[in-house]
Amino acid sequence: MHFGRVLPHEIDRINFTLPPDPPLTLHTLQTAGKAQQPGIYLGCPVWGSKPWIGKMYPAKTKDAEYLDHYVQHFNTIELNATHYKIYDAATIDKWAAKARDRVFLFCPKVPQAISHYSNLASRQASDLTDEFLQSILHFKQHLGPVFLQLSENFSPMQMGTLLTYLEAWPRDMPLFVEVRHAQWFAEKRTREAYFQALKRLNLGAVLTDTSGRRDALHMELTIPQAFIRFVCNRDHPSNYTRIDAWVERIHQWLDTGLQTLYFFVHYPDDVQSPELADYFAQQLNERCHTHLTRPLFISGEQAIQQSLF
Repeated sequence: MHFGRVLPHEIDRINFTLPPDPPLTLHTLQTAGKAQQPGIYLGCPVWGSKPWIGKMYPAKTKDAEYLDHYVQHFNTIELNATHYKIYDAATIDKWAAKARDRVFLFCPKVPQAISHYSNLASRQASDLTDEFLQSILHFKQHLGPVFLQLSENFSPMQMGTLLTYLEAWPRDMPLFVEVRHAQWFAEKRTREAYFQALKRLNLGAVLTDTSGRRDALHMELTIPQAFIRFVCNRDHPSNYTRIDAWVERIHQWLDTGLQTLYFFVHYPDDVQSPELADYFAQQLNERCHTHLTRPLFISGEQAIQQSLF
C-alpha cells in the first residue's frame, strides 16, 4: 500500500499514538453491549506471496496452490484482487471451495471501475455494482463484508453522490467505506455529517493506520465492528509497539461492545506480513483471552527436508 507511505528517515518523527475514542465510537459500543463470542478475523491483502514459500508455504508450492495453504493460516483476506476486475462465478466458486469446512471470510474490494473511474450516481456504476454483487454472492457462507475504497481525489464536495450510491446499497450486504481526501477529516461539520450518515445507513468506516496519513486513523466506529488496515514500516521496531497499542485498544473495545474485528496486516511486498500477523494474534490472545489461530511457520529443518524432494 502506497497511501501514507513515508521515507525511512521520517518514521522516527511520527507520533504513532492512537487517537482517543470519539463520542460516536463510545456510543456505538456502549449501545451494542459486550459480546459473548465476538468474531475475530485476521488476514493479509494477498495469498500469492512468493517470499512465503519455504517460510509458511511448503517448498515448490505452485501458484494455483497458494490459497489452499493460505486458508490454513488465516481466517480472512482483504480481497484486493476484485479491485481490478469482476471475476466470473466459476472463479469465485473455485476460491470459495478452498475454504470449505473452515471458518473463513473473503472481504472483496469494490472494483476500481466503480470506485475510481465512474460517477457513483450513474447508471454505469449501478450496473457494474449489480454485476459485482452477483459475482461475489458465489462466496456464499464465506462472503465477508465488502470494502469500498475511494480515491484521494474524492472530496466532500461529492458527498451527495456518495450518499446516493450508499443509500442504494443492499441493506443485507455488509459494507465498510474508506475515504482518503484530507478534508473528510479536517472539517468538523463535514466529518460529523459523513460518519453520522454511515451510522444511519448501518455501514462501517474503515480505519487505516498508515504512517504518513494519521488523519485517516479517525477511530470512528459507526457500527460495533472494526475493519482495520494496519500498514507496517519495513524492518522498523514501531511495527510491534503499534500492534501493542492496538491490542490494548481492542481489549477496551471488546469489553465495551465490539462485536466483530477484521484486522489486515500490510507490509511492503508482503514479505513479513505473516510474522507481524502472528505477533498480533499472540498478543491479542494473551491480553483478551481470545483463541485466534496463529500462522504456522516451517522450521529450518523442515525447509531443508522439503527442498530435498
